[in-house]
Amino acid sequence: MSPVPFPYKLVATDLDGTLLRGDDTVSERTREALVAATAAGAAHIIVTGRAVPWTRHVLDDLGYKGIAVCGQGAQVYDAGAHRLLTSVTLDRQLAGLALAKLEAEIGPLALAASRDGVDGEVLLGPGYEAQGGLPARYLDDTAAMWTAPLNKLYIQHPGLDDDALVSVARETVGNLVDIVMAGPGIVEILPLGLTKATGLSLAARRLGVKAAETIAFGDMPNDIPMFGWAAHGVAMANAHAALKRVADEVTTSNEEDGIAVVLERLLGAV
Repeated sequence: MSPVPFPYKLVATDLDGTLLRGDDTVSERTREALVAATAAGAAHIIVTGRAVPWTRHVLDDLGYKGIAVCGQGAQVYDAGAHRLLTSVTLDRQLAGLALAKLEAEIGPLALAASRDGVDGEVLLGPGYEAQGGLPARYLDDTAAMWTAPLNKLYIQHPGLDDDALVSVARETVGNLVDIVMAGPGIVEILPLGLTKATGLSLAARRLGVKAAETIAFGDMPNDIPMFGWAAHGVAMANAHAALKRVADEVTTSNEEDGIAVVLERLLGAV
């Protein structure tokens, strides 16, 4: 790639459906494009809905030593030192109240929970259908989920699809907690006001980088706040329609090196 001035100082990439292909790998072309962007002076930050325990192995495989934003912005993680720099937890009493109000409105929900910490487990309650084959522990009794600090809850409904569940949850309990769709079958309850933009702004401040110097890549509605914060938001071709509507541009899919396509153009390599 030709060494030309790169217009951004920060490249923020979502993980699933964006940086990762369907087999949880990053293509060589995308790796090379990110290396070239960093060589041109830009930092790369991964910004993912996954909590640290579900992200750490991916970062280690990439040889990623920088800062990552995990857990929908709840965790700022130093991948080189394998330690949390900041962590926001869900108020369990407030979350329990929100869950009770929501179930009173739409009936029983299947529940899972992400425990806080570098080694925090994801716990799955009865009826919850895990997505993506990531490690988790099944529980017979959801009461055990509430005994330690949590980053988030995951909810599923037997009769509502993701978009409908998010809509009714926001209408019913949106004054208590935030509700986001992070992927197919993944609807999450988060601390009110917490978004990917929250964590990304904290990480960027540590690096001395401003929103106006940031390009962001994503594929799901939980990336909307990140696009609102960054100077330029790029949706993947496989992205949810809600994200495409607010994106500055749409690139090719995660399977077709969509991140690399944009970075190569900005680097003047194509």
